[in-house]
Amino acid sequence: MSQKASEELKIASIPEILPVLPLAGAFVFPKMLFPLEVSGDSAISLIDEAMAGDRLIGLAMLKQAGDPTEGPHKMEDFYGVGTSVAILRMAKTADNKTQLLLQGIGRIRIVELLEGKPYLRARVENLEDRETRDIEVEALMANIVGLFERIVKLSPFLPQEFGAMAKSIAEPGVLADIIASVINSPIEEKQKILDILDVKERLREVTRLINHQVEILELGSKIQTQVKDDMDKNQREYYLRQQLSAIRKELGESDDEKVEIEEYRAKIEQKKLPEEAKKEAERELARLARMHPSSAEYTVAATYLDWMTALPWHERTEDNLDIKKARRVLDEDHYGLEKAKKRILEYLAVRKLKPDSKGPILCFAGPPGTGKTSLGHSIGRALGRKFIRISLGGIHDEAEIRGHRRTYVGALPGRIIQGIRRAESMNPVFMLDEIDKVGSDFRGDPSSALLEVLDPEQNFSFSDHYLDVPFDLSHVMFITTANILETIPPALRDRMEVIELPGYTIDEKIRIAQRYLVPRQTAENGLKTEQIRITKSAISKIITGYTREAGVRNIERELAAICRGVASQIAEGVIEKAKITARDLHRFLGPVRITEEADARTAKPGVVRGLAWTPVGGDILFIEATSMKGKGGLTLTGQLGDVMKESATAALSFIRANAEELGIAKDFFEGMDIHIHVPSGAIPKDGPSAGVTMLTALVSLLTNRTVKKELAMTGEITLRGLVLPVGGIKEKVLAAHRAGVKTIILPKWNKKDLEEIPAKVKREITFHFVDEMLEVLRLALDKVPESAK
Repeated sequence: MSQKASEELKIASIPEILPVLPLAGAFVFPKMLFPLEVSGDSAISLIDEAMAGDRLIGLAMLKQAGDPTEGPHKMEDFYGVGTSVAILRMAKTADNKTQLLLQGIGRIRIVELLEGKPYLRARVENLEDRETRDIEVEALMANIVGLFERIVKLSPFLPQEFGAMAKSIAEPGVLADIIASVINSPIEEKQKILDILDVKERLREVTRLINHQVEILELGSKIQTQVKDDMDKNQREYYLRQQLSAIRKELGESDDEKVEIEEYRAKIEQKKLPEEAKKEAERELARLARMHPSSAEYTVAATYLDWMTALPWHERTEDNLDIKKARRVLDEDHYGLEKAKKRILEYLAVRKLKPDSKGPILCFAGPPGTGKTSLGHSIGRALGRKFIRISLGGIHDEAEIRGHRRTYVGALPGRIIQGIRRAESMNPVFMLDEIDKVGSDFRGDPSSALLEVLDPEQNFSFSDHYLDVPFDLSHVMFITTANILETIPPALRDRMEVIELPGYTIDEKIRIAQRYLVPRQTAENGLKTEQIRITKSAISKIITGYTREAGVRNIERELAAICRGVASQIAEGVIEKAKITARDLHRFLGPVRITEEADARTAKPGVVRGLAWTPVGGDILFIEATSMKGKGGLTLTGQLGDVMKESATAALSFIRANAEELGIAKDFFEGMDIHIHVPSGAIPKDGPSAGVTMLTALVSLLTNRTVKKELAMTGEITLRGLVLPVGGIKEKVLAAHRAGVKTIILPKWNKKDLEEIPAKVKREITFHFVDEMLEVLRLALDKVPESAK
C-alpha cells in the first residue's frame, strides 16, 4: 500500500457497522503495525469482503484463551474495548491461510453483535482520547521515555533504534500505546491500557508497568552477571589446574592433594585402629578427599585425622618389674613416705604375677610441700613409664576434660587425650594435680567428667567429645593429689584409693635437707660441693626457728637464700668457701622468726595448750580464760565457729554441775563473768576437738591451778564429762613434736591412730589415753600452790 493510501486511511471515518475478527493471545494498539495470520472459512471470507470494500475491520480480544474461529461468540465473550484496524497488505498461502499486515486506527466499543453474514459483524462506537497537556503529562512522558531507554539497553531482543523512536513521539496517548505494545506484559494488563481513555491516567498505568519491567530486567542482568563471573572463575581455575597437572606430570611429580590423602590412608592402616575408630577415620578421610584444600572444612577434617593417627592406640612402654630396682629408685628420690612406696611396690608385684591387671587410681592427700607431685615423677621413673602431669586447679569447663565437639571453631580434644598424645604411650603415669580445687559453673562440672576417667570399670571406653570414638584408658596409672579431701565430691572420692602424706618430723626434715635440698640448691646457685657446707645444727635451727610447716618447701627457700648469699660473697672474692653453723644464720636469714614461748604462756592459771588440724598440717592452739566481776556472762572471742562455741558452753555447764567435786564454789558463776579467747584472732577456727582444752582452761582458772609444762591435749567432751575421739591425730602429734611438747593427752578411742606415728616421735612423747574429763584434769593440772590455799 502506498504512502498516499496510508494517509487516506488515517483520515477515513470509521463506519458504524464493522466486520469483527476475534483474537486470542495477540494484541493490537492504535497506530501500531501488526502482522497476523488467519485461517478458517469465516475469517477468510471476512478478509475478502473487507479487501473488496474500505479495508477496515474491528479486532476484539476474547476473555478466554482458545481458538478464535470456533463460534458462535456472544457479547460477554469479549472485552468491552477493541481496536479498529486497516488492512495494509494481504497475501494468501498454499495451505489455505491468509497473512495480513495491519495498522491500528483507534479504539472502538462493541455495542451490539449482528447476524446475517458467515462472519461476525458488530455495531461499534468510535472512542476518542481525552487529552490534557500540562506539566504533569510532560513529566510522565519524559519519565516513560527514560525508563524505556533502560529497557532497550537491558533487552538484547529490542533494537537500539526503539529508544530514539520513543523520543520522537510527541503525542502522549500514542506514546503510551506504542510503549505498552512493546514491553513484555500480560494480555490482561495491556487490555487495561486499551480500556483507559484518559491520556494522563493511561500514562500513569504505563509508568507502573514499565517500572515493573525495568526491575525484572535489572535483576535478571545482575543474576546473569554473577553467574557469568562464577562460570568464568571456575573455568579459569579449571584451566589453571589442568595446566598445573600437566606440568607436574611432565616433571614426574604427583598431585599434592592425592599424596596427602594417600598418606592419611597409609597412617590409618599402619596404626591398626580399633574397629569403631577406623570406621570414623575412613569416613572423615572420604569427606576430605571430596573437599577443596582451600575450604575451611578441609582443615577441620585434616586436623581430626592428625589426632586420630597420632594417638597411641596400641603403643605402650614395658614396665620395670624388678621390684628391688623400683624400691631403690623410690628411695633415691624421696625419704620416708613408706605408705605410698609400699602401695607402688604392691602394684608392681601384682603386675608381675598378672600382666593384664588394670592400673590403680591413687590419691595422694596431704599438706603442701610433702612431696606429692614429685612422688608422681619418681613413680614414673621406677616403673619405666612416661610421666604426664596436668593441673586441675581452677578448671571450670567440662570441655577441659572431655574436649569440644568438632562443630565449634578451633575445637580440640580434652586435656586427658592431649596428655596421652604427648606421652606417645597408652600406659603412662598420669598425674591429675590439685583435684580438690576443681570448680563448676554454667559451663559444666569437670569433676563429673572425671568420674568416667577415674573409674576402672568405665575408662576402658572413655569417649572424648572431639574424637567421638572410645579410647582405652584402663592401662593408664592415674595419680591425683589434694590438700584436703572434703572439697572433693563423694562420688569422685569413692573412686580413688586415698594415701595420706601427713607431714615430716624434724629428724625427717633434717635428713631430707641433707640428702636432697642442700645438694640441689648448691647446684642451682652455681656452687660446688666443696665451696659450702651447712651443718646439721644450722639445718635444725632453720627448721625450728625460721619455718613451721608440715612439708619442706619453706626450708628449701631458706637454704636457697643461704646459698645465694654465699655465692655472692664468693663472686666478689670475699671468701673462697663457707661453713654455715647455727650462729651464722642471722647474717643470711635475719633474726629468728619463731620463738618458743609456750612455757611462759602456760605459766599462769587459765591457759592451756591444745592441738588443731589445718589443711596444711597440724598446729598448736592456745586457749585462754579469765574472769571478772559480773552477772554470770560468758564471752567467746577469736573468730570461733558455732561448734567451738557450743564446746565452751558444754564445758561451763559440766563445771557448774560438778563444782563441788572439782573443788569450786557452787555459786561461783553468780557474781562473775568469764571470757574465753583463742589467740590468732584473724584466723577462723571451728570443730569439737578443743572441748577438753576449754574445760581444762576453765577449771585451771577457777581453781587457780596452772597446767603442767610441755603438755598438750585434744578431744571432744560431752555434758556428762566423757571424752570422745577426734580426727587428724597424726598431724596433731607431729605438730606437738615440732613444738617440743613432751606429754599429750588423747581420747582412749584414738589409741589405734598411734600406729601411723613414727617410732622416734613415740619414744620422745608420753601419751595418756583417757575417756573421762576428771581424769584429764588429774593429769593436766598442777597441785594448788601454797600461796593460794
